[in-house]
Amino acid sequence: MDIVLGLQWGDEGKGKFIDLISENYDITARFNGGSNAGHSIEINGRRITLKMIPSGIFMKGVQNVIGTGTVLDPVSFKKEILNLQTFDETVQPENNIIISLKAHFVLPTHKLLDVFMEESFDYTTIGTTKNGIAQAYSNKILRQNVRIGDMFASDFKSRVQHILERDYKMLAEGNMELPSLDEISIEFFEAVDFLKRFKCTETEIYLNSALAEGKTILAEGSQAAMLDIDHGTYPYVTSSSTTASGASSGLGVSPKKIGEIFGIAKAYCTRVGNGVFPTELFDEIGEEIRTKGNEFGSNTGRPRRTGWLDLPALKYAVMINGVTQLVLTKADVLSGLKSVAVCTHYELENGEIVNVSGLLPENGKPILKWMNGWNADFSSMKSPSELPKEVIDFLSFLEAELGIPVAYLSTGPGRNEMLKLIGK
Repeated sequence: MDIVLGLQWGDEGKGKFIDLISENYDITARFNGGSNAGHSIEINGRRITLKMIPSGIFMKGVQNVIGTGTVLDPVSFKKEILNLQTFDETVQPENNIIISLKAHFVLPTHKLLDVFMEESFDYTTIGTTKNGIAQAYSNKILRQNVRIGDMFASDFKSRVQHILERDYKMLAEGNMELPSLDEISIEFFEAVDFLKRFKCTETEIYLNSALAEGKTILAEGSQAAMLDIDHGTYPYVTSSSTTASGASSGLGVSPKKIGEIFGIAKAYCTRVGNGVFPTELFDEIGEEIRTKGNEFGSNTGRPRRTGWLDLPALKYAVMINGVTQLVLTKADVLSGLKSVAVCTHYELENGEIVNVSGLLPENGKPILKWMNGWNADFSSMKSPSELPKEVIDFLSFLEAELGIPVAYLSTGPGRNEMLKLIGK
């Protein structure tokens, strides 16, 4: 099993890369997160954002698994499936999407609780997508939630209704303006009926049996390493494990069966929502990167914060994930700049030098290394030999610092705009 995951704060271009290489695999499997994710794929000039559906959905003959480590909102899932079929009528999701019986539901009140906490002065506000993800995961840990397999039980509706009424009572006491309980209940149960069209099974057994038969699996992570619930920039993180170890637990596949670990990173950094961001740019260069890179949330449309590439954070992400190959995206966005910068380390107030860090000290001064910029039409490049010297120098610098090869370089948003730099 190979793994693809983000190495920064998400939005690195994972969906595009998975879509590109998934034809080489028999199965693509999503191991964490929910509909708060947004993997954008551009096909023939048209763009679609996948939320829960694995990015291998457009490849013929590829099975797509929604694993145990995910949380699934059936209402959002239904909308995504219908939108998918509008985008590409040849896709048959009911035939090639398999869902774990052990994945947890996102309930309607989870989203309402998410909104309540984000808007309340009594709670830490971190800038979530308000999709109820944290609430679903927290209720999972509290052992108060329902799982996909529960929808086949005779008492499923009454169990869910009890949870919804309990949550409604609490929210009403908080003076929150609420939609009709009947309306959101009906919408939820109709979506659950829709969900029953899909094959639901113990995906751990399915995946391990596939590996035993010699089939290949590509594990797909949502969000990214610096948003991991344990290893990210807490509390401004997501609610699941986004790292390579999360792929093992989220899919039920032993770490012994992991092969390549592809780490995706931009040639600069972005993040959405609150949280420390030492290399953030507040000037016209930051705005230029945001505009040229279309740095707006796939799900929310929120402008992303932009900044120079952060090597201490990237080294940390490479280390904890055991990345074997780096995929660099959006170097084309930096084209036209006279010079580009990379943060090589931080200097703390006490004079200490920090070269690798997952904490990203707020009082640390980012020390920048400036390199010659490049000016090239990346979209026309068909071979690595066409890359400008300045780009080659940039890539060589990253390889030397990170100790892993830059295996792929994205040259644009399209699914085929990618140069393979090794193994040719």
